Amino acid sequence: MIKTGTGTDPQPLRIAQITDTHIYAAPDTCLLGLNTRHSLQQVVGLVRASRQPDLVVASGDLSHDGSAEAYACVREQLGALGVPVYCLPGNHDENTMLHDCMNNDGFHSTGSLRAGGWQLLFLDSTRAGSEGGHLADGELEKLDSALATHPELPALVWLHHQPVKVGSRWLDSMAVDNPQALFDIIDRHAQVRAIIWGHVHQCFEQQRNGVQLLATPSTGLQFLPGSEDFAIDMIPPGYRWLELNPDGTFSTGIQRLDSIPGTIDPAARGY
Repeated sequence: MIKTGTGTDPQPLRIAQITDTHIYAAPDTCLLGLNTRHSLQQVVGLVRASRQPDLVVASGDLSHDGSAEAYACVREQLGALGVPVYCLPGNHDENTMLHDCMNNDGFHSTGSLRAGGWQLLFLDSTRAGSEGGHLADGELEKLDSALATHPELPALVWLHHQPVKVGSRWLDSMAVDNPQALFDIIDRHAQVRAIIWGHVHQCFEQQRNGVQLLATPSTGLQFLPGSEDFAIDMIPPGYRWLELNPDGTFSTGIQRLDSIPGTIDPAARGY
C-alpha cells in the first residue's frame, strides 16, 4: 500500500531511486573487482536504515547479463524493503526477461503511476542492439497523453538514459539521441517538476526551464564526472531519495555508503 497522506498533516510520498545494479547470474561474479550483489545489499540496508520509502524506482541496468537469475536476485534484495518497486529497462537489461521477471507480486514494469497527488511516468529509452538511448514515437505519445490527461497533478518523468549531456565525452555518446522530441512535450506541460535517470553512474543536477534534471549514482561502480574517456570515480555507491509533497514541491538528495564495499581497479578502462 502506498500512502497518500490524510487529514490536516498530509505526509510526503517517499521514493528511493535504485539504479544500475548490474547483477550477474552467478553470485560470485564481480564487475571490475566489485561484487555487485554485495554492493546492492549494502545500499538496500542503507535505504532501510535511513529513510524507509513508500516505493522504489529501479531505473535500469538491473541485470548485467539479462539473466533470470540476476533478476531473481534484484527481486529478493529490493523486495526486502516491503514496498512496491517500479522497474525501467536499461541498455544492459534484456527487456522481455525484465518484464517477465519484474511484473508481479509487488514489482511493476509499467508506464505510469498516480500516488500521493503526483503522477510518475516511466519511459523506455532503450534501443535494441545499442548502448545509447532513443525515445520511440509510441513512448513519446504515451507521455504526452498522460500529461494532457492529468494536468492537475505534478509529475516526474523517469528514464534510463540521459536526455542532456553530462559533460563526459564517452558517456554522452550514449545519451538519448532525440532529446528535443522529449523536451518539446515537457515544455507543453507546466506540471512536470523533474526528469530523472540513471545510466551515468554519478550524481548530476541541472535545471531547464524550471524543470529539475537529475541523475543518480549506481549501487556499484561510479563513473568519474567530466572524463573524456572511461574512468572510475573512487567514491562509494549510493541512491537518490525523493520526498514529494502534496503541494507539488519536492526535495531530493543523494545518500552513499561510508566506503566502497570491495576492491575496484581504478585503472580500468571499460567493461
